[in-house]
Amino acid sequence: MLHSKPPFPDALYSAAQVRDLDARLIAAGTPGFELMQRAAHAAWRAIRRHWPDGQRLTVLAGHGNNAGDGYLIAALAKRAGWQVTVLAVGDCSALKGDAETAYKEAASDQVDIQPWQQQVLSGIVVDALLGTGLKGDVRDPYTSAIHAINDSRLPVMAVDIPSGLCADTGHTLGVAVRADLTVTFIGLKVGLFTGDAPDRVGELVFDDLQADPAIVGQAPVSVKRLDTFNLPVLKARPRTAHKGQFGRVLVIGGDLGFGGAALLSTESTLRSGAGMVTLATRPEHVTAALTRFPEVMSAGISSANQLMALIEPASVLVVGPGLGQHSWGRSLLSAAANAERPQVWDADALNQLAAGLVQLPKDCVITPHPGEAARLLGIGTQEIQVDRPAATRALARKFNAVCVLKGSGSLIANPAGDLALANHGHPAMATGGLGDVLAGVIGALMAQKMPAFEAACLGVWLHALAGELCGASGRGMVAADLIPVIRRLLEEQQPCLS
Repeated sequence: MLHSKPPFPDALYSAAQVRDLDARLIAAGTPGFELMQRAAHAAWRAIRRHWPDGQRLTVLAGHGNNAGDGYLIAALAKRAGWQVTVLAVGDCSALKGDAETAYKEAASDQVDIQPWQQQVLSGIVVDALLGTGLKGDVRDPYTSAIHAINDSRLPVMAVDIPSGLCADTGHTLGVAVRADLTVTFIGLKVGLFTGDAPDRVGELVFDDLQADPAIVGQAPVSVKRLDTFNLPVLKARPRTAHKGQFGRVLVIGGDLGFGGAALLSTESTLRSGAGMVTLATRPEHVTAALTRFPEVMSAGISSANQLMALIEPASVLVVGPGLGQHSWGRSLLSAAANAERPQVWDADALNQLAAGLVQLPKDCVITPHPGEAARLLGIGTQEIQVDRPAATRALARKFNAVCVLKGSGSLIANPAGDLALANHGHPAMATGGLGDVLAGVIGALMAQKMPAFEAACLGVWLHALAGELCGASGRGMVAADLIPVIRRLLEEQQPCLS
């Protein structure tokens, strides 16, 4: 089945899992070369759709099955009357199995095959260099070939995955192709949706190569991609509903100079359906809070003792937006940490957790960005970004909590190792306050009796898609812009009345 546009399947695989799936299909009776031919035809169809006026193709081929796909694409283009050149970066004499058969087919069709010698590229460029099996950093001559592709400014189609992009993590392995179009096969790879992938993949086309659904269904899955057809369900409300059925959320934050963060979390909590919302903040911020949303019970808190009376009736706590790291914030966080309530910890709550000043209670969701995640694990931010899925799982295990690792291709993990991914978003979201909004959304969903992992998955998806929709207007988006869009999306996906 061809998926030229989203929605895609929700199963995301590691490179090893896709290789295993490929082996299962071959063992079940589909020859490997037939799968390679199907892949080449899928890629060739995508090229013609994407560039209908193209007449010239330059294929850069490596030495594995990815190269075999490239040789077959070259043969198809040659038969269609295109001018075709294959630049063999990998040694043609080292080709084996199906890749060797593909090379011979291209040669028999009199495709111009030349060794890579830093030639000037032309036409549409096909990246058939390295595929999904790459582990370490790219080395020469592949490094020079990838630089040549990127420097050419020509249209580029990547076969299966842009060369140099890790199929498991989306991390750039030294250098990676920047593709305009990527055609991937059999199973979607995790690395196509997180890390550096959005800057490398371009338009994504998926073709399952007519794989037997029964065989695919038996294969293990690494990550679930969140989409409209698999979102956790927030139950519709009966007509006799009242506010006491949908939780009381206490938002704790807003030290001097950081009051806006707490206000953003409070508003997103209120607008995401929590029955009642209380804000515990500095007394100096109460007037602003009452002016902005009179529906919220806003309390000026000067000490942890005053906070205890607000914690008692709360069903969920959202802790950290604008909390600060001074004595006021530390005392309030300590009180929250000792409360046996489901909680969402963000921002300065995470920084204090990383410093060992508090212990995380059970039934919590933590929402770090990569820098906060690095502090929580005691490693560098770059190490987080090298393997975002592993870092998310490690955080969930370490703190026995649901972890949301924010960023490009946000990830959600629980302590059992289940992992979900939200691939929506927009670069206009690179602005302050969006994490405060997300924390409030998740807290509101938890207050409406969604389990923590499900609340995090739905909240992240709503937040990411809202950002994508708002970002379509370009730069200058602010965090508050997301809140009405999140409310609308929630109603579209999970109607209040059935």
